[in-house]
Amino acid sequence: MARFMQATGHASYGDLWQWSVDRPEAFWPALWDFCGAVGDRGERVVVDGDQMPGARWFPEARLNYAENLLAGDTAGEALVFWGEDKVKRRLSRAELSAEVARLQQFLIEAGVGAGDRVAGYLPNLPETLVAMLATTALGAIWSSASPDFGVQGVLDRFGQIEPKVLVCVDGYWYNGKPVDCLAKNAEVVARLPSLARTVVVPYLSAAPDIGSIAGAIGWQDIPAVDGKNAPIFTRVAFDHPLFIMFSSGTTGVPKCIVHGHGGVLLQHLKEHCLHSDVRPGDRVFYFTTCGWMMWNWLVSGLAAGATLLLYDGSPFAAGGTVLFDYAAAEKMTHFGTSAKFIDAAAKLGLTPGSTHDLAALRAMMSTGSPLSPEGFDWVYGAVKPDLLLASISGGTDIVSCFVLGNPLLPVWRGEIQCRGLGMAVDVFDDDGRPVRGEKGELVCTKPFPVMPVGFWNDPDGRKYHAAYFERFANIWCHGDFSEITSHDGVIIYGRSDATLNPGGVRIGTAEIYRQVEQLPEILESLVIGQDWPPGKFDDVRVVLFVKLQPGHQLDAGLIERVKKQIRDNTTPRHVPAKVVAVADIPRTKSGKIVELAVRNVVHDRPVKNVEALANPEALEYFRGRPELAA
Repeated sequence: MARFMQATGHASYGDLWQWSVDRPEAFWPALWDFCGAVGDRGERVVVDGDQMPGARWFPEARLNYAENLLAGDTAGEALVFWGEDKVKRRLSRAELSAEVARLQQFLIEAGVGAGDRVAGYLPNLPETLVAMLATTALGAIWSSASPDFGVQGVLDRFGQIEPKVLVCVDGYWYNGKPVDCLAKNAEVVARLPSLARTVVVPYLSAAPDIGSIAGAIGWQDIPAVDGKNAPIFTRVAFDHPLFIMFSSGTTGVPKCIVHGHGGVLLQHLKEHCLHSDVRPGDRVFYFTTCGWMMWNWLVSGLAAGATLLLYDGSPFAAGGTVLFDYAAAEKMTHFGTSAKFIDAAAKLGLTPGSTHDLAALRAMMSTGSPLSPEGFDWVYGAVKPDLLLASISGGTDIVSCFVLGNPLLPVWRGEIQCRGLGMAVDVFDDDGRPVRGEKGELVCTKPFPVMPVGFWNDPDGRKYHAAYFERFANIWCHGDFSEITSHDGVIIYGRSDATLNPGGVRIGTAEIYRQVEQLPEILESLVIGQDWPPGKFDDVRVVLFVKLQPGHQLDAGLIERVKKQIRDNTTPRHVPAKVVAVADIPRTKSGKIVELAVRNVVHDRPVKNVEALANPEALEYFRGRPELAA
């Protein structure tokens, strides 16, 4: 970041950021050159740069995302893989390229070309990375879901995009137990008529029985490439489709969000090289599944010259310390995880800074939900006092971040450090006016290259426009309830559609979670606004659901302590009218709790897509609760 500031003639990050949003036609080419993006840039930078949506970036450029990830020295280590404490593998960059070339030849023979879709129903395996690179190198489009999705959840996603080839896995490990996937694979394949071929990756078994899966071949049976170890790279337009990502789908069939080669590449180079200080030879880890955008973000680290540290399984396998075991064994430089993992590790009393050698660790990143100030305390007290703790936030919608870390700026407890370069992020009040030190809607007021190319099967762009641009004309409204602080940092209080509104005052859910989850008896919580009184809906009342630590009961004393903790540290309006114990909290596949689905259940309204949930059975704990009838 300091070298980039120097190269562009800026003395402070604030000046650099302002220039990057005021002069995008200068910033984005400077970033392209500084990060060494491979491809032909062309002369023009942006056409219709005042249109959102509608701006077109680098309209003359030709490049390929996969070529950028596989460029450079082939002697280095491309990846290390741990499947819990059961499986460990390594691939050099040369070995990775050879595997990409092998699968690519198979895809070509299956008829896959530019614009065709290849889908992965896979864990975070080396083969997943190979399949994505082989696909996108051809100009075909990659889309993935993790194998814990049920059959209908997969069909809700892949059925919309009609893939030509499916790559799946025989099974996976979770918490030391094998989970077989062959029956699910067979059903998915039978119900995807667009498929020409299916490839099954062996993970639980060296040679799984795939006879029940129509048109399937084992990964190990794909022929070697005679005399050629180099993949073919088809250079495409800047906005040529690269990935199809899916919204969580908890409010209906998932939206299919299409991202392009150039926008993803430039945005990820910026976030890795500048905001995360990823250097050639660094060893970058993010705990993620292939159903979450952080997988796509992680693997782009190859373009920055990093070695990827891939992990599949439970983050608390092997006695709860497996991720820190991995960090120490592999000299991890960047440790990426979720706020929920940090909260859980703190509650378990883990002190990895004293139990593990973390000398190489320079940065820890957290996303998925707001990281509480106490989470910052735990990282700096129990992990390492001199690393960069980067709370980051963006979304599948942009497969990247709006606000994130910066190695040149101080870390303020409870705050995200800065707005991303080239991202004209602001916070608006309900009337569309910028506010500081007040809560409002997170917006982006100018176009940026990693805006979606569009939504799949949305020819007139109506769904795309409705998703982001209906609230404020020509302004991206992201749906986060946020604040820009006096330090020019950002606090996110939760999703706007989940904010509480008792007495007409908006309250972010994260404000309540932060207080409740400090109590040692409470493992986690979920809060909603219940329409009250029933039938009149004059107002809403705050209802808090808590999942307790084993061995604890929700009695009158604990309820009063919960309310006192909230009242003493927030306002009386934050105090819940009801506190109710539940056995589990429902969440999406990427670990985000689902306030809206719970609110629908409490109000006896349908939840449109329970297949999007990791534990849909948990919704039943909220249905017909007698505590909420009075």
